[in-house]
Amino acid sequence: MDRGMNKIVLVTRKTRLEELVYKYNTLEQAKFYIEHLGVDFSDYLEEDQRYQQAVKEVLSAAERFARVQVIDRSFVPNMIFGSGDVVIAVGQDGLVANVMKYLDGQPLVGVNPDTKRWDGVLLPFEPGQMSGMIPSILAGKYQVKDVTMAQADTADGQRMLAVNDLFIGCRTHASARYHIICNGSGEDQSSSGIIVSTGLGSTGWYASVIEQARQIAAFFRCGQIQASPLAWGAERLTFVVREPFPSRATQTGIVFGAIEGKDDFRIISQMPSGGVVFSDGMEADAIEFHSGTEIRIGIADKRGKLVVS
Repeated sequence: MDRGMNKIVLVTRKTRLEELVYKYNTLEQAKFYIEHLGVDFSDYLEEDQRYQQAVKEVLSAAERFARVQVIDRSFVPNMIFGSGDVVIAVGQDGLVANVMKYLDGQPLVGVNPDTKRWDGVLLPFEPGQMSGMIPSILAGKYQVKDVTMAQADTADGQRMLAVNDLFIGCRTHASARYHIICNGSGEDQSSSGIIVSTGLGSTGWYASVIEQARQIAAFFRCGQIQASPLAWGAERLTFVVREPFPSRATQTGIVFGAIEGKDDFRIISQMPSGGVVFSDGMEADAIEFHSGTEIRIGIADKRGKLVVS
């Protein structure tokens, strides 16, 4: 295997300890702040130590078979990935989701740095497995799971992809005002925002909304609510309006449903300021959604490719 012909992009993230040191300038000041709050600082140290060791182990394995470029997650949106690159993300599930939407068919490998700490739904591998897996991946001998993504488009050409979910609402999570259109039916609404979830995201933010509805239905003895998670590759999205408010000027007739195929699902902002559209919990990377802005939401043409074996 010609090491020079292969390239691996290793994506890392800052640990809680690194973020604290960045904020408070020194390890000692970070330690003082945490312990002053009565929190065990050793947990931060242990998490950081395990993470750094995991990254070191994956990097060592990767360098045996390929040229390696290590980047922090913050640089991923501006990274130009080569068509033949293999991308390895070491971190939590959210890191894998945020990397996936910036790829275009490149295989993505999720590595769990600490199986005792993180569930790792999107992290099927451990650092010690990379020495055996990387040669097979570089040779094209691997299995992937296709992941359906959601897509939000604005009339002026802005586009946002989501691996888990899109949020449309107010930046402060105060009441959002907008006009919603679903397959010809439309109404003005005031709510805490709209969540559009993919199959992968149906076990995340969407699941918490469904659980709330399930408990409310149980309290009022309205029977059981059945909402099984969708498959990761399902050609379907699900939308939920959070806390819709009925009033003389706003309605609540379109609060839950599916988006499939050529369905027409649009939202037009009625917010002079503060409106946003963001994906996968990354509010810092958002599309401004102010008065008159219209977004169209549907299933993205691009699919994620998560290596599973």
